[in-house]
Amino acid sequence: MRILYIIFILIFCSLSAQKLLPLDTLKLKGTIDMLADDYGNLYLYTNKDFSFTKYDSLGKQIGKMMLTVPYKVQNVQNPLSVPLFSENAQELKFVDQNLNEIQRVDFKQKFGFIKMAYAEDLQQLWLLDDSTKRLIQYNFRNETTINSYPFDASFDDLMDLLVYENKVYVLTRTYIRVYSLKFEKIFEAPIDKGKRFRRENEFILVITNNSILKYIPEKEMVKIFEDPDAQIVDKNTLSYFEIKANNVYLYNLETSKETQPKTDPQPEQKTTDKEVEKSEEKTAEPDSPEGKLEKKTKEIENDNPAKSSLQNLIEEASEVQSAGV
Repeated sequence: MRILYIIFILIFCSLSAQKLLPLDTLKLKGTIDMLADDYGNLYLYTNKDFSFTKYDSLGKQIGKMMLTVPYKVQNVQNPLSVPLFSENAQELKFVDQNLNEIQRVDFKQKFGFIKMAYAEDLQQLWLLDDSTKRLIQYNFRNETTINSYPFDASFDDLMDLLVYENKVYVLTRTYIRVYSLKFEKIFEAPIDKGKRFRRENEFILVITNNSILKYIPEKEMVKIFEDPDAQIVDKNTLSYFEIKANNVYLYNLETSKETQPKTDPQPEQKTTDKEVEKSEEKTAEPDSPEGKLEKKTKEIENDNPAKSSLQNLIEEASEVQSAGV
C-alpha cells in the first residue's frame, strides 16, 4: 500500500504545480502587462488601445477602462483603490474594484514635471520632480507638501519608484538602486527588463518580464521565480502567475518553479554487489499486487506516452520500497 500512497502523492503534486486559468486567448492579445490581486482577479493592460480590464478567476469581465494616454498601474494589492500614474497627462488617478474612477490628482498646476509618482497610502504620495530634481512627499488630501529632498538621480529609462522606511528604491529596465533620503547610494544591482516593484510586508520584490526577484537588504537580489518562456509574470500572496503561449498559468507557492538555494551535494552511498543482487531478487512477481500495478501502469503509458515520466517515478518508488527504505 505504501507504493500506492507514493504514487498518489506524485500525481497530486504534478497536477497542483501548474493550473491553466480559463481566460480566452483573444483577451490576452496585445497585453503588455498583467497584475493579480489576492482574490485571484487578473488585471490586463494593453498598449494598443490603452485599455485596462479586470477579470475574475473564472475569466468573467468585472470592469474595463478605456484610457486616452498611457498609464502605469502601480499595484493592485488594495483592489478597492488602485493607483494609476500618467507621465503624459501629469496626473494620478485611483479606481475602485469595478475600475470606476474615484479620485484624480493633477500635478500640472502645483509642480514642474513629475517623472514618477508612488502612492504610499490613501493620503500620501512620493513624487520625482524632474524639473527641480527633487523628491517630494505630498499629502494629496489637503494638497500640502510635507517634505522635499534634493534628488539629482538619472531618470532615464525609469520604470518604477518605491519609498519604504526612509529608503528610496529606483527601478529602470537595467538596474535597481537604493538610496537614503539624503541621496546616499546604499545598493545597486543589474536587472534584466525590470518592470515594477512589489512590497510584501518588509520584503521588496522586483517584477521583470519573466522573473521575480527579492531584495536582500544591502546584499543581493535573489531570484525566487523564473520562466524563460514566459511573456509576463506576476504574483500575489498565494501564487505566481504567468502568460505563456497566449495562456495564463497559476503556480502555487509550495509547488512552483521557485529557485531554491544551492546546497553542497551529499556524499553518495556505495551499494554493494550483494545489496544489488538482493534488490533484483525482490522484483515484483506478475501475479502480485505490485506486479499488477506495474502492468497496469505500462498499459496507461502505452495509451498516453506523455505519462512516461510518471512511470519512471513509479519505478523509482518501487526500488525504494524493495530496498526497505
